[in-house]
Amino acid sequence: MESLFPNRRSPNLQRAIDLMSEAGETERGAVYTKPEVVGAILDLSGYIATAPLHERRFLEPSFGGGDFLMPAVDRLLHAFERHGGSPANARALSDAIRAVEVYRPAYDATRSAVIVRLLAWGAPQETASALVDGWLILDDFLLADVGADFDFVVGNPPYVRQERIPEELLSAYRARYKTVYDRADLYVPFYERGLQLLSDGGRLAYICANRWLKNKYGGPLRAYASSNFHLRFFVDMEGTPAFLSEVIAYPAITVFERGQGETTRVARKPEISEASLSALTQAMLGDGAAADPRVDEIPHAVRGADPWLLDEPERLKLLRRLEASFPDLEAAGCKVGIGVASGADKVYIGKYADLPVEAERKLPMVMAPDLDGAHIHWGGHGVINPFNPDGSLASLDDYPLFGAYMRAHQATLSRRHCAKKSATGWYRTIDRIWDDLSRRPKLLIPDIKGEPTVVLDEGSYYPHHNLYYIASDEWELPALATVLRSSLAVLFVSSYCVRMAGGFLRFQAQYLRRIRVPRWENLSERQRAALRSAHVTLDIDVIDNAVAQAFGLSDTEKAVARAASDEARTPRKTVVRTDSAASATQKSPRGFGA
Repeated sequence: MESLFPNRRSPNLQRAIDLMSEAGETERGAVYTKPEVVGAILDLSGYIATAPLHERRFLEPSFGGGDFLMPAVDRLLHAFERHGGSPANARALSDAIRAVEVYRPAYDATRSAVIVRLLAWGAPQETASALVDGWLILDDFLLADVGADFDFVVGNPPYVRQERIPEELLSAYRARYKTVYDRADLYVPFYERGLQLLSDGGRLAYICANRWLKNKYGGPLRAYASSNFHLRFFVDMEGTPAFLSEVIAYPAITVFERGQGETTRVARKPEISEASLSALTQAMLGDGAAADPRVDEIPHAVRGADPWLLDEPERLKLLRRLEASFPDLEAAGCKVGIGVASGADKVYIGKYADLPVEAERKLPMVMAPDLDGAHIHWGGHGVINPFNPDGSLASLDDYPLFGAYMRAHQATLSRRHCAKKSATGWYRTIDRIWDDLSRRPKLLIPDIKGEPTVVLDEGSYYPHHNLYYIASDEWELPALATVLRSSLAVLFVSSYCVRMAGGFLRFQAQYLRRIRVPRWENLSERQRAALRSAHVTLDIDVIDNAVAQAFGLSDTEKAVARAASDEARTPRKTVVRTDSAASATQKSPRGFGA
């Protein structure tokens, strides 16, 4: 059973599989797990030597160097002996294990190691070889015939981005797995197939990136996993040395069981030692929080395709209360948008004064580096606007300077995807530029930050694509800025967003829209005045006090929000502006400061 590369596969698909089978560790996403972490994962899956493992079926979808497979074999042999088995009748174990690996050198090395282990146990050479040839499969797990109805699916799926996967192979995955959506990493279909193969009551236990629990591409997998499976255990491993090499990843242990359930037991960032992990797993399997304060019980953590929140219970309780009590930003009359993506910033964006087009065809642009604390220090940039106010493209002939500049860059602009869709629209920006947006008062928020940066633009600039903006005809923007700088806003964003390297938060539109606020008309004049007054400071205590009044937070709720915010924030670096730098700050050509 050494190779299950079916002849029915197309030559191109087979070549793509062969390419992956010969790739190095980086290209294959191979990351090896520490033995003590492997032991904890096997325990949480229920694959323990005191169980009748010889009567059950174990699957390892990407066994690599045998980090999971070798301990699983040891546990199987001990369990077999405990239940009366011996090397003489070891062939009874032929259906107990299936393990798959696409990389031939890893397959060969691990195959030899398993045979050596079986021989050391006392199995005859012929029996050992027969067992291993039945257990191990050299193939792509996502396309191989491995059987079904496994009681345990355990391992560390590969971390591979789509751009590293040959197109023929990626197309085959997309055709077979509905969870390969948007820019899903390779581990996503590993989850889907592993769950598919579980028997009734069977468990899947992976250590893997946690990003799919919240991000866009994880939506279909969340929907699938919530339909027929129960997330029994979740262990947040961010910042822990869980692997044999240092990796840039946000790992977690997730244990699913086929069947229904409501409560997930959660632990966070455990000490990586055999004694500590053993005590933790026993508590998670046993009495939970009553046995170990490191364990939390989270009810209804799994919510279909919506992001799954597994934060501390007090935070989730506050978050859910606010969601039940207040509308989200847009329902409260606030529009959330993003600045313009041009597809060719080097052509469209430059120093405002130097852009060689008519004044009607350019707008002053604000960029993320222009935002300092609560102020705009305009860097002097501008953006060329190819659109008329009605949305039509401006005529190249009506504006000679604009026309000459666009034609000079026609070759570059025509190569963009948005230009290829329209022969006459080759000089449009990806996003339409709405001239009136630059004149509209709005709050500006950079995407990637350690804490919220919210700056009021009174109506002077057009935002760059790495800035989000919030405008409103109902809320007073200075008061809204206070809310968005508060610990409560950080609680919402940090709960829903996927962290960047270094722990930075993402203040994207999809997360900003999750923030709940009171309706402006429902606030008292005293509450409004407090929010307005706090706009002029970055003192978090003043801000949080004003926001607590507006939301009617108890002292306990206020403390919970502050603790969540303090944990999530990466403090900003202090920027000291000299007098000369401040005086040299450029002004908008419209004469407005912010």
